[in-house]
Amino acid sequence: MSHPASPVPLVEIWRGPLAESRHTGHAVICDEAGGIVEAWGDPDALILPRSSSKMIQALPLVESGAGDHLSSEQLALACASHSGAPAHTSRVAAWMADMGLSDADFRCGPQMPMGEAARDEMIRAGETPCQVHNNCSGKHAGFLTLARHLGAGPEYVEPDHPVQRACLAAFEEVTGETSPGYGIDGCSAPNHASTLLGMGRAMAAYAAATEGGDARKAAMVRLREAMMAHPDLVAGEGRACTELMRACSEPVALKTGAEGFYIAIIPGRRMGIALKITDGATRAAECVIATLLVRLGVLEPDHPTARKFMCPEILNFRKIVTGEIRPAPQLLA
Repeated sequence: MSHPASPVPLVEIWRGPLAESRHTGHAVICDEAGGIVEAWGDPDALILPRSSSKMIQALPLVESGAGDHLSSEQLALACASHSGAPAHTSRVAAWMADMGLSDADFRCGPQMPMGEAARDEMIRAGETPCQVHNNCSGKHAGFLTLARHLGAGPEYVEPDHPVQRACLAAFEEVTGETSPGYGIDGCSAPNHASTLLGMGRAMAAYAAATEGGDARKAAMVRLREAMMAHPDLVAGEGRACTELMRACSEPVALKTGAEGFYIAIIPGRRMGIALKITDGATRAAECVIATLLVRLGVLEPDHPTARKFMCPEILNFRKIVTGEIRPAPQLLA
């Protein structure tokens, strides 16, 4: 009887002469056939992809024709975990207004903007965040667009709602798996479980999709191209998704997920990446995704952004360098 592989060390935190801490996890690189190019840890580990699955959740929106009228910016926001900056909220609010809907029609809940400038401005003005500030508000505007197209009711995050049934069907088809269940995400929508390999397989399918194919492939192309065209909308200034997409030497779509998840879609290589850090640490997930992009040759190792996320220095309160975050040796071998 075979046993699942254990998570393996992927990131080391060095201080002085010691690796003071280590982050373990799983990672997989898949090709267009869904095969494993390289893997670390257990590709069959059961995971929740969290916000890394947003381009899958947006698939029914585009594939159904409900999103035919949407701009590339709107599709990028449908796949985004945006920072809640004015550039994000103004576009989502306009999208809602175009549908004759208001902030009250969202079911994602209010969230303080992630960016310091927008957050500080809100506090200084004595304002409170709205649902449009939620990092998932673009995804939810997409859900509402699809709900209208389907003639479905307003409670679009309920698991048995036609929107969420369509999302589950798309998720199972592109991962090639029957999902064993779901958790409720931070934005109140169901987030379906798969294996890490299933997510890697799905991302490789997005990478390999070409124009002129069926409706699904065409939808995959529109979504991935929107993400790559608008890295500023997918996340925000200073955030890893945005900065790494800008830094790559060829077009790549990147998407973080809560609790240490990350994906990459690499059309030029027809490859997809999925990774999970066991303890949920964002600093480790960002280090690993940057390292794998360097490993595949789509990010130059000496690029300042590569260094920023792959091997960031650790500073103390006097701004003295006391250590650094490093990828584990096996990721560099």
